[in-house]
Amino acid sequence: MAQPTDAALDSRKTHIDAVAVASLLLCCALWGLNQVAAKVALADIPPLTQAAARSLGAALLVLAWSRWRGIAVTARDGTLGGGLAAGALFAGEFACIFVGLQFTSASRMVVFIYLSPFLVALGMPFIARGERLLPLQWLGLATAFAGVAWAFAEGFAPGAAAGPRQWLGDTLGVAAALLWGATTLVIRATRLASAPAEKTLLYQLAVSGALLALGALWAGEAWPAQVTALALSSLAFQTVVVSFASYLLWFWLVRHYPATRLAAFTLLTPVGGLIAGVGLLGEPLTLRLLVAVAAVILGTVLVNRR
Repeated sequence: MAQPTDAALDSRKTHIDAVAVASLLLCCALWGLNQVAAKVALADIPPLTQAAARSLGAALLVLAWSRWRGIAVTARDGTLGGGLAAGALFAGEFACIFVGLQFTSASRMVVFIYLSPFLVALGMPFIARGERLLPLQWLGLATAFAGVAWAFAEGFAPGAAAGPRQWLGDTLGVAAALLWGATTLVIRATRLASAPAEKTLLYQLAVSGALLALGALWAGEAWPAQVTALALSSLAFQTVVVSFASYLLWFWLVRHYPATRLAAFTLLTPVGGLIAGVGLLGEPLTLRLLVAVAAVILGTVLVNRR
């Protein structure tokens, strides 16, 4: 995450106002809908092809935005190594998500990938010595992992709600969380930590887009001869609204409001994803999944409690 400039520090607010609340609720709703949009588009567009198109399209938008705003995203500043690593991990994360959505529900996927903040909490002490976990935070980690593990075990039961290979999709969701967490740690541990947020995002989108496109070619995927308007709309939503606009809005919020208070609102994302999957796709809502969502929320509260 980029460090705030002097101008940004001067304009920082000490509390969350109505503008921030509305923006945060919008971001969480969009991020929860993202998995639903990806699953809808999978009916027409193969997973790696869809993920590549999403990343490359958003990368072009971020590049155009940066040029318009006069943000130097191509200057040599020692971030290339970290940027390539973050982009490669980002590619792996979304390959797991898009392939995994073929086997599990969108509502389950969004819960599993939100294990990422806990994995970051485990890894941060190796990067910053002052980031050690306290007993209450360990309790939060244990709570979240226990709830998700109980939901994960559902995939091995006969008649799993999302199908016989639900366990495979769930496994790829957990792998995506690992890769997302690793991406965050790479950003924090390299020169990317002081780079403009737009440059960090551009690295992730451009590198992942190229790698995912190569992966699609290797897997023998091709752009379908016919694509429905619904699939194209879902891809456009992921590209323009989520990967470009919502991420830039989030970076703006981080620059102007207390980061710790912003983090609390991200608890709503798995809830939003669960509601979207059940309400829009008619996905089954099980007790285990509800317990997992509650465990992730409680765990996040405990991990971020000071």
